[in-house]
Amino acid sequence: CRPIRALTEGKGFDRRDHVLACFGGAGGQHACAIARALGMKTVFISRFAGVLSALGLALADVVHEMQEPSGKVINSDNWSNILDRLNYLSKYGTDELVKQEYDRKSIIVEKYLNLRYEGTDCALMCTSNGDLAESFIDIFVKKYKEQFGFILPDRPIIVDDIRIRALAKSAMSIDRKIDVRSKDKPLKELKKVKCYFEQGFVDTPVYLIEELYAHDDISGPAIIIDPSCTIVVEPNCEAKITDCGDIRIAIQHIKEDTNSTELDLIRLSIFQNRFMSIAEQCGRVLQLTAISTNIKERLDFSCAMFGDDGGLVANAPHIPVHLGAMQDAVQYQMRAIGKDLRDGDVILSNHPSAGGSHLPDLTVITPVFHESDKTKPVFFVASRGHHADIGGLTPGSMPPNSTSLFQEGAQFLSFKIVEQGQFKEKELIEKLNEPGKQENCSATRTLMHNIADLKAQIAANLKGVKLVQELIDIYSLKVVQAYMRYIQDNAETAVKDLLKSVLHSFSEKEHKHQDNIKLHAVDYMDDGSKICLCIDIDGQHSKAKFDFTGTSEQVWYNWNAPRSITNSAIIYCLRAMIAHEIPLNNGCMRPIEVILPPGSLLNPHKDAAVVGGNVLTSQRLVDVILHAFGACAASQGCMNNITWGDNKATSYYETVAGGAGAGPNWHGRSGVHTHMTNTRITDPEILEKRFPVVLQKFCLRPFSGGQGKYRGGDGVDRRILFRRTMTLSMLTDRRVHHPYGLCGGENGQCGKNLLKRVDGRLINLGGKCSVPMEPGDTFILLTPGGGGFGKVNDEEDKNSEQTEFQSFIERGSLFDYKLTQEGV
Repeated sequence: CRPIRALTEGKGFDRRDHVLACFGGAGGQHACAIARALGMKTVFISRFAGVLSALGLALADVVHEMQEPSGKVINSDNWSNILDRLNYLSKYGTDELVKQEYDRKSIIVEKYLNLRYEGTDCALMCTSNGDLAESFIDIFVKKYKEQFGFILPDRPIIVDDIRIRALAKSAMSIDRKIDVRSKDKPLKELKKVKCYFEQGFVDTPVYLIEELYAHDDISGPAIIIDPSCTIVVEPNCEAKITDCGDIRIAIQHIKEDTNSTELDLIRLSIFQNRFMSIAEQCGRVLQLTAISTNIKERLDFSCAMFGDDGGLVANAPHIPVHLGAMQDAVQYQMRAIGKDLRDGDVILSNHPSAGGSHLPDLTVITPVFHESDKTKPVFFVASRGHHADIGGLTPGSMPPNSTSLFQEGAQFLSFKIVEQGQFKEKELIEKLNEPGKQENCSATRTLMHNIADLKAQIAANLKGVKLVQELIDIYSLKVVQAYMRYIQDNAETAVKDLLKSVLHSFSEKEHKHQDNIKLHAVDYMDDGSKICLCIDIDGQHSKAKFDFTGTSEQVWYNWNAPRSITNSAIIYCLRAMIAHEIPLNNGCMRPIEVILPPGSLLNPHKDAAVVGGNVLTSQRLVDVILHAFGACAASQGCMNNITWGDNKATSYYETVAGGAGAGPNWHGRSGVHTHMTNTRITDPEILEKRFPVVLQKFCLRPFSGGQGKYRGGDGVDRRILFRRTMTLSMLTDRRVHHPYGLCGGENGQCGKNLLKRVDGRLINLGGKCSVPMEPGDTFILLTPGGGGFGKVNDEEDKNSEQTEFQSFIERGSLFDYKLTQEGV
């Protein structure tokens, strides 16, 4: 029932306080089961359930809405003016409905104020039955506290908009009452049929709805047949016919042995989905409340849930490079300030030595306390979002030429952004302005966006905290933590089975039994830095050692990768190679030992520049790991990071798709984000509206994928015209070393970054640089393709992908719609 939870809890409503309304021909067959799964007590089924949509059109209220901007502070001086505007709009809306011949006395007017704290961007629409300013303020403060977990008591409240909603009720009525059963007409069933429920087949009476009267009670199990729908009353449920002939079903919740910690496979699946649902709902709240393009539009964020030991329990399918690293971030905070954490505290961190991936990725961590144990957190909820600017050398905080961490933006090691429910805005601003003290560096260029998005992350975590506490209230802390461990155990078993299958596969290939094997792979960054990997699989104990000895030393520039990046790459690859559905969690890493040479590219000094390691080296790590297993050819091998901006609060960041590597039985996808990234590209309309650029071209780059029995995916061709003087920075790789093919497949094409000046000159920018863009200049980004897999047979046409591409675009919903129209 995750979709229903998303529509209720995901929008701030407690589903248990509501009635489950059911309609449609088959809806009544599943209503009791769904209500029980959701913890709801009542199901309501209209006597018109089978034709409810058509009936709704006839019964719908007629609404006239009006809205106007205000911008005034809500206080005693301005309230009379605000109230006058509300009354004026109310009268105008009412008059409009009267013109449509609705009775003025029957018209209801709802009054709304769209309120926000001064200096913030998140406005909340509030309504009140009274005409007092205090009532609107109280409602706003309550909603703000519920959504964000804190309030700003000394901050003025601004009225962004004034809105009214005038409603006229439909003249049509269906409130026809039915008769009550007389004593000489006993309730009779039509027949009995065998119906299957959880306890097996049960003799189930069948009733016709036209033979039922008001106040009739029907105990489950039972089936009620209506001309337009069928209703199943499950065992331990009671159906009652209302005065109007509708059916109200009371759901009796069977109290399971919720305190049992013994493993039950059905309950294991339930908890797995509940944990995942919590992370997903955190993500929805974050997207809803954030204001930056990077988080709201590009979805460059991740949300996850962690156990009392800081181990990853479940994550939403967000950004893989974040998820393995976030566990390290939570566990660092437990070691650093775990004893000082109290209910109402929220931690902000981004430092690479504290589990950070790179500085723009700000991680907000909220401990979950429960009444059963107030002394220490029982779970943690965390969200990591990429902020488009946090200061540093260049706009976008992704400088291609940084040589130390201090040049890459604001640093947070263990900062309590909320302490005992108080948001520490002053201290936060000071920290975000600190990079301006470094030579040639700037403080954050998007301060208000930083603050607003951090509040959104806090709000997302608060949603997760409430859902975790609710889950504990239902099942008890002991049971929830037991199933958390079972889910992690399940992931551990899946990884062990994967290692056994790999060992068996290589043993068959060598035609001899082996208890241990070693897999090797090497790849190179464009500067020549080497990533070496030896995977030593111990079949006897179902364990593996990932040894990166031989990897190059820490580099001068910024594609060093913190330890957490390697952990993320390993956990992602293991999860990707497991054939069945399991959550990505801490259990995946239990059979794995990781060796990272100190001072190397993958284990640099704490002050090393790392902003590129998260977006370049992480992708190359995945290629190396998958190469060692022989899983697939290389993908584009970087995230094609582009930033531009100025020092006037304009800053934009994007990662651009490329080609995916082909595998043993599949072609690589074209124009997609691969492996460690999963972001969305900004819509052209939003890009051009918010930033002084024109998107001239965005299409696939034909034939850039490697040939083979299975072809690598094509990269993309993206061209952006600048309308204002800006600084453009790029961090890209695979501009020198090709994405390799496997098993005879050909390499994919390298990427290329070009600058076309307004006078027509074309300049190759290389993989990493910052350049001033003048009005009329165009940036041309050609991203790498993926490698091919397997040799091309002589009889196969190497250009066959052009035909495939042409047929590919003739699919999907638009193509289906066209076929439907032609068929008609």
